[in-house]
Amino acid sequence: MKTLSTTDFQTQVFDFTKDQEWNYKGDLPAIVDFYADWCGPCKALSPILADLEKEFEGKIHIFKVDTEASPDLAAAFGIRSIPSLLFIPQSGQPAMAAGLLPKEDLREAIHNVLGVK
Repeated sequence: MKTLSTTDFQTQVFDFTKDQEWNYKGDLPAIVDFYADWCGPCKALSPILADLEKEFEGKIHIFKVDTEASPDLAAAFGIRSIPSLLFIPQSGQPAMAAGLLPKEDLREAIHNVLGVK
């Protein structure tokens, strides 16, 4: 999993400072995990996402955004609780989910929201 700075996010995912309409820049569907190092549920989610990254290798990207290091990015997406996950399909609008989701729910979102089998 790659941790993205605000600048990385703007060049690899979406430049929220320039674009008003959603315009995903990635080459594969993605999940962005908004987290903080001190967050217990975030720490519990990390190995689940690592497993899913292996399971769906080459089919999706999984990124992490440290809300403490990138508060402007967290604010731009209205992150009020962590972990929060942004599910980004290759085309169409992204979807948000908050909280520690079970692995099966995340797998289901990868299939249904991201369209990855």
